[in-house]
Amino acid sequence: MKNGTQTFTLYSSDIGGQLTKQQEFNGSTCSGENKSPQLSWTNAPAGTKSFAVVAHDPDAPTSGGFYHWVAFNIPHNVAELATDAGNPEKKNMPEGSTMSYNSFGQNGYAGPCPPAGHGPHRYLFTVYALDTEKLDLDKDAQPPAVEFTLWPHVIQRATLVGYYEVKE
Repeated sequence: MKNGTQTFTLYSSDIGGQLTKQQEFNGSTCSGENKSPQLSWTNAPAGTKSFAVVAHDPDAPTSGGFYHWVAFNIPHNVAELATDAGNPEKKNMPEGSTMSYNSFGQNGYAGPCPPAGHGPHRYLFTVYALDTEKLDLDKDAQPPAVEFTLWPHVIQRATLVGYYEVKE
């Protein structure tokens, strides 16, 4: 707290400093449960009309990192996403929300699965408070297009970092 001001903060009851098999991708070389973590946020800034959530691995061996989850048009009165909300088959996202493509080319959450022996990767879970009720995008939007579109509308953002590694 600075000068009595509350800050926009992201929390998770599922992850701390490390991600687990619960969040790990199930496919490729990984055999996790592929459940998106519970996320909650407090102290959204004044003027927030919607939220977006992005999970990104900047340490992936690709030029732009790797997007694991992209969700937007989350209503302004929502302050939590339940465990496994990123599973599109369960339809647990708040009404009106959209989950677009991740870097695996799927809609919804796809957990960490870094190359074995590549060392620990950072997984940045970021919630964006936006000054617009709706981004004019749909479930077919690519992650960089979503970030490009949301960026001019960002009032504040809050990030939670988890680490994950697959050993050889």
